[in-house]
Amino acid sequence: MYEGSASPLVIEPVSDHHQELAELVELNSGVWSDKLLEHGALLFRGFSVWSVTDFDRFISALKHQRLEYFHGSTPRTALGNSIYTATEYPASEEIPLHNELSYETQWPLKLALCCLIPATFGGETPIASMRRVTAAIGAKLMDAFEERRVKYVRHYWPSVDVAWQKAFQTNDRVEVAKYCVAHEITHEWLRDGILRTYQVCQGTAHHPITNERLFFNQAHLFHVSSVGEHAAKLLTGFFGNDRLPRQTFYGDGREIPLEDLVAVRSAFSNEAQTFRWQAGDVLLLDNMQFAHGRRAFQGARHVIVGLMEPYSEKHGRPMHLKKSS
Repeated sequence: MYEGSASPLVIEPVSDHHQELAELVELNSGVWSDKLLEHGALLFRGFSVWSVTDFDRFISALKHQRLEYFHGSTPRTALGNSIYTATEYPASEEIPLHNELSYETQWPLKLALCCLIPATFGGETPIASMRRVTAAIGAKLMDAFEERRVKYVRHYWPSVDVAWQKAFQTNDRVEVAKYCVAHEITHEWLRDGILRTYQVCQGTAHHPITNERLFFNQAHLFHVSSVGEHAAKLLTGFFGNDRLPRQTFYGDGREIPLEDLVAVRSAFSNEAQTFRWQAGDVLLLDNMQFAHGRRAFQGARHVIVGLMEPYSEKHGRPMHLKKSS
């Protein structure tokens, strides 16, 4: 798709005959994992993927364990069988490039997105090679993130981001406590009923097959500065420094210098690759090799997503990303 770049590799049918993508995957089982490892991103275009059911068949044909979206940080709608809408932020907002669930100690190795209805204008899903982003960030800052890690602090305010009941998929505070203990999350209930959580996670991670060290966190996205200087001042003024909906620190609790976050954001933006969605497109990503985001858009955009192949550097794979029982 891009001159001088091997990613994404575009796969199209050789004729106008409508071929089901699930059938193609099933007939060539074993090929796609190798192709994905080589290219990091595969774009299937021109196949008959017109519905959630068609996309579900594609996910099934890959034969990878599916993940449910627990402890999510953005609003989504569950469509059944671990398929979800893409993040439901206002169309006017851009979602920065990031690796899915890299703010957790467990994450999906593979991510599939399907465009059922492209936006009238904008709405692209930019991607970026994490190999190139990591190189641009540089060894010194990478060492800092690896050694100090990242601390995520969240306050679950009503009507801001995701309510705790939806994030943890329960109305029972006891179940929240069980989940937090199982996933090494510190939590407390404030006097006004607001849930506060702390979690220290990796700043970098090694790809389980290539063993490359990669930038792998969402410090730049969770930090209040990600919304811009003016909006950050408004949020801080309204909630206070110690009760922001989302904030990040280095794992030792110290502030992440703004210049560090600027360097990370610059590395992502400079490596972004953008293509226009077409109806029926399916984008399969190696979630550690490629980041993704979303451009602002106009019109009725409908993109759905499936998360696959759970992984943890501590436990290896597979890991079940579900609530504790």
